[in-house]
Amino acid sequence: MFKRLAALIVTFVVLALVVCVAYFVWFDRTIPMDPSIVRAGGQDFAGIERGRYLTTAADCDACHNGPGTSPFAGGRSVETPFGIILAPNITPDRETGIGAWSDVDFDRAVRQGRRRDGSLLYPAMPFAYYAKMSRDDVRAIRAYLNTLAPARNKVAPNQLPFPFSIRASMNVWDALYFAPGAFRSDGAQSPAWNRGAYLVEGPGHCGACHTPKTLLGGDETSQAFQGYAIQGWFAPDITNDERRGLGGWSVEDIVAYLKTGHNRIAAATGPMAEEVALSSSRMTDTDLGAIATYLKAQPGRTDVVATLPSSDQAMTSGGAIYRDVCSGCHAIDGKGVPNLFPALADSSSVRSDDPASLIRVILRGARSVATSAEPTAPAMPAFGWQLNDEQLAAVVTYIRNSWGSSAPTVSPDDVRKTRAALAWRSD
Repeated sequence: MFKRLAALIVTFVVLALVVCVAYFVWFDRTIPMDPSIVRAGGQDFAGIERGRYLTTAADCDACHNGPGTSPFAGGRSVETPFGIILAPNITPDRETGIGAWSDVDFDRAVRQGRRRDGSLLYPAMPFAYYAKMSRDDVRAIRAYLNTLAPARNKVAPNQLPFPFSIRASMNVWDALYFAPGAFRSDGAQSPAWNRGAYLVEGPGHCGACHTPKTLLGGDETSQAFQGYAIQGWFAPDITNDERRGLGGWSVEDIVAYLKTGHNRIAAATGPMAEEVALSSSRMTDTDLGAIATYLKAQPGRTDVVATLPSSDQAMTSGGAIYRDVCSGCHAIDGKGVPNLFPALADSSSVRSDDPASLIRVILRGARSVATSAEPTAPAMPAFGWQLNDEQLAAVVTYIRNSWGSSAPTVSPDDVRKTRAALAWRSD
């Protein structure tokens, strides 16, 4: 009797093991899995987490999350000087996303600017920067994207007018501006500098906004990080320029700004607010410190702009308007309130060669970014309804040339053009 019971128990255990093995074999075959993230013990969770972090550092969220769609399902309009491009679906959906792509297909798109069919991508996809990433970096990103829920959302990315809609023209652009090759460390620099260089020049693609562009939309590499007009704003100089850049910021100031969206001088608004919310605020303090180290090492310009005398008519009238309208928040001395109201006296951004951002904020107002560390998100009210072009030009000129600062004057015509350019914008 005992032998028969033991035989039944053994038989049951063997059958149970067979069923379990059969189930997991079937389960693995019914859920497509990238072979690169499968190991003997299952998924490489550390690799997936690395891919998630790189996806955040690369700010993929900013473009590929369209209105009313699932995460990374695409459809968002990406504004370029040549027209609108819609960001594609990069979820694992096999029909409308990248689920049917191989790792090689994905790597070619990210680091070489080529679609799955071999045609060329437009540089709205910043492959010229992502080329600095290694093959393993890109594979980790793919591994993370494979963990997302597939979303069915067909997107026709190319919305450009003729002749820009002809993708073959990108052969010329690539020949002029695309230099493939993964990032290589500089042995003469510190580990922090090299890590910062990799993040800024690679996944962070900071130059896509902050470096001036040629007529064909390529980077003016001789003016790297010296500021560029984008989407109705001016992305400021982020070199160590004392007057227009980060020369007056410490490494700690830069880290605080990137982590929280605020520091003792500035508050992030416009496109930078989105970058902070979706990318830099989610990065490690070590990486943000590395970015700051690298940016502080970038040489600024040395040209000098003469400060306007206080007797200048624009300074006189602008000063009166400032005291009446602006000093309640930004203070008579322009020092503002740290982490709340920007310190205009110390702000290099307001002294940019292009005053578009300052004019825009006064015309239309702006709300700074809210982050977990700084959830208040203080806002600047609009004054475009209250100040005419002459008055606004005067107060902008005053702000840019007070408290020991100097910058080119702003004319009523400058304000008029900005007001007209903003009239059609809803953002």
